[in-house]
Parts: sequence; C-alpha cells; structure tokens
Amino acid sequence: MQALILAGGEGTRLRPLTVYTPKPVVPIANRPFLFYQIDLLKRAGIKDITLALGYKPNKIEDIFGDGQEYGVHIEYVVETTALGTAGAYKNAEGQLRQTTIVFNGDIITDINLKEVVAFHQEKKAAATIVLTPVENPSIYGLVKTDTDDRVLRFIEKPTPEEVTSNTINAGIYILEPQILNYIPANEKFSFEYQLFPALLQANEIVCGYIWSGYWIDIGTPQRYLKANNDLLHGRIKAFKVERQPFPPPPNDSEAPQIDKRSVIDPSCTIKAGVEIINSVLGPNCFIEERARIENSVLLAGARVGKATEVRRSVIGKSALIGRFAKVEDSVLGDKSSLTDYTIA
Repeated sequence: MQALILAGGEGTRLRPLTVYTPKPVVPIANRPFLFYQIDLLKRAGIKDITLALGYKPNKIEDIFGDGQEYGVHIEYVVETTALGTAGAYKNAEGQLRQTTIVFNGDIITDINLKEVVAFHQEKKAAATIVLTPVENPSIYGLVKTDTDDRVLRFIEKPTPEEVTSNTINAGIYILEPQILNYIPANEKFSFEYQLFPALLQANEIVCGYIWSGYWIDIGTPQRYLKANNDLLHGRIKAFKVERQPFPPPPNDSEAPQIDKRSVIDPSCTIKAGVEIINSVLGPNCFIEERARIENSVLLAGARVGKATEVRRSVIGKSALIGRFAKVEDSVLGDKSSLTDYTIA
C-alpha cells in the first residue's frame, strides 16, 4: 500500500503565515506540519509516500529529502498548474501502483489508519472516504451514508436546509488503482465535486468510515493556533510533544517563569521576569524583560520587547514587537513590525 499527500496548495486561508512558507512545513509545536501525517502513515506500516507539490516545492523537498532520515521513502510530483485535488492524484499516476491512502495536506488527526484499511478491505470498496462529525458542517462537504456505510450522496457547502447530518468529508481517502481511470489527465478535477459523484453514477462501491476522534483542518490562523494548543494539552493522543529543557539564567538574574505545557526552543533568549504560559516559541526568539506570552505561537526569530503582552496570537518569523505593547487575538506575518506602546 502507498500514500499520497496533497501538499500543493498556496495556503491562502492561512496567510499571512504562508506568504513565504508553504503550509506543509508551517510548524506545529516547533515541528513541520507534514511530519504528523508521515508519522501516522509509518504507524500503519506505509512507508512509500508521494508528495504532490505546487507552491514553493523546493522548501518542502529541502526539509524532507528522500525520507530516509525519517524511515520512509518519499517521492515528489510537482504541478506546473493547479490541477485540483483529484487532478493532483491523477498527476501522480506514474508513482501509484497499488491501493493508495490520500491525505489532504492541511489536516491533523490521530486516526488509526490500520482500522480504516481493514474497513476498506472488508467492504471491498473501490473508494473509502473518512468522515468526521463536526458542529457546523455548512463550511465543509456533507456526506450521507446508508446503514451499510455506502455513500448515498455528497453536498458541498450545504445550505442550512440541506444539513440533515453532521458527518463531513475529512480529507482522507483509500482509493483502488482503477479510480484513476475516472480522472482526465492534465485537467483541473475535484474529488468532492466531480470524481466522487462520478463513482456513484458508475455504481462503484464508495463507503464512508466515520472517525469520531481528533480531527482539525489547520487552514486558518485560528485553527492553526488551536492545533498547537491541543498538542500542548495532549488532546491529540497519537503524538507526544517534545519539550527540551530551557537553559537556566545567570545566577544574578530573575528566572523567567515558563509553565510545563509550553514548548520553547533552547536557542531562544528569554530575559529576566518573563512569563510564558501555554505557548510555543520557535528557534532564536528573543523575549525582553518582563514580557508576558500567553496562549500564543511565536515563529522563528520573533522578538518581543520589554513589558509587552502577547495573548492568543500568532507571531510570524522575524517579526518585531516593541516595548510596552499589547497584542491580543492577532496574526502578524513574517518580518512584521509593531512600534513601542502599540495596542493590536
């Protein structure tokens, strides 16, 4: 069995964090996002992985290489034009020889893929779609199934009147090789709007596997921040956060207060009297005296001035926040700059 991760999008919903950094390598708890999907695949015994890329592919390839360092084999397929979700799958046809698990490149979950594969095989399905219940299905793709788990129909972005269940397309599929025959080559083609309805029309066996465990789409800054927070709190059961001890301060300085949940890269500089609560600080952040960072994510090289407060915010790479500022519920892009005493 093989895997394909659809990681070619520009991450426009996650901007400004993805202006310079492709979404698959935006860090979650100081680890490039795509590692979490690769970990799930490895646990299911799937080590033959293809990444379908489009936006800034070199930045992704530079991190993952051929995958040998991580115990997998990675190949790359790069789109020259946007082909849509199913079009990207078709574009990787030369690498796909077996049953394939397809992942959208913006979801983090602790799903047990071995159970999904067993379900797919038991149902003798041509395609299995992982479904997950959500509170508001109107912003996703609603999927209706019968009592035998066969998919009946798809409703993308349903109106309130069309919402009769709460199970949505979770962006994880198991597809048999013949599915590729339904997708035209070199054309923009969608799983949700075109391929799956065509499979139903052709009477292929399409099943839905309901997963009620952890699942989140990190495609917006708010959900990106939530995913970081959920990892810090241990809500994503499949992953343990690596916390490295932070070097103690000099004997003559007031030690910063860092709670046990926070993840701080040891290359950071944290001055006397700083408080860090339930937050993530990437490499080479610089936090000046008496600053307070709470429920936030600071990416590499961010700098926070003296006595500044940052709450429930995401601060981009090499961003600079001046002294005595207050930043709450904000998202700052890479290299942003806020002057002293700013309220944002």
